[in-house]
Amino acid sequence: MQAYGLRAIGIGERLLPKTDITLCEQMVLIGSGLIWNVYFGVLAIGFGFWFAVCLSLGRQSRFAALRLAASGFVFLFRGSPLFIQFFFAYEAFVLLPKIGITIDLGLVVIDASTGWFTKAWAGALFVLFCNTAAYSSEIFSGALQSVPNGQIEAARASGMTRFQIFRRVMFPNMLRLAWPAYMNEAIFLFHSTTLVFFSGFPAWRQEGDALYYASYFAEKTFNPFVPYPIVAGYFILLTLVIISVFTITGGHLNRSLPKERRVRPRFRLLLWR
Repeated sequence: MQAYGLRAIGIGERLLPKTDITLCEQMVLIGSGLIWNVYFGVLAIGFGFWFAVCLSLGRQSRFAALRLAASGFVFLFRGSPLFIQFFFAYEAFVLLPKIGITIDLGLVVIDASTGWFTKAWAGALFVLFCNTAAYSSEIFSGALQSVPNGQIEAARASGMTRFQIFRRVMFPNMLRLAWPAYMNEAIFLFHSTTLVFFSGFPAWRQEGDALYYASYFAEKTFNPFVPYPIVAGYFILLTLVIISVFTITGGHLNRSLPKERRVRPRFRLLLWR
């Protein structure tokens, strides 16, 4: 643990084991790489959630330009494979000016560096953020349309503004209805973080994710039946944590409803995805 527990973030031994690799070293290093998978998943879900809400509102906007922009974004990222999105994003970031982009604001000139976009911690996170926002937007849009009209009309009759209606009536009901499906999207996103290894984003100083180290050990030991099941075991544990968090949160969202009407999150294996 002291040598390889935080190896994925640059703390510990600089060189990876090459001979006489033990099971303990494989479990610790792969677990260390899981830090990056958690990093991608947590930040993409955290920021993608709010962007998905904005996309859902944009798709129901009165302005045609806003509806077209939101619908086009969702169609683009839902209609193309995630791996292809990684590939095109990396190629696009590489083509950005390496010296940066100069932004002239009149009184102030800002030189924005673009080199960090080609790093996995930023570029891959951006792709995952856009992808989960597009899928989550579809979930939230369906939930918004399922909000009872009677509650909205009652809020209007009581004199609430549009923002108050959304904050006090539509948003809580949307979360309650969308939470079970959103849990499945969160699980799918965390599993999708393993695709970063196959994308063009390089692992700097051998600081990769869980699948990066699993592939390394499979190559060195010529035995893929040890490291890859370890990765699967870690992700199963991570999935159980996600289910627990969403179940507790879902119970809080449904606390005002009778028990027989509460929508409980149910985990479904999305093998087809």
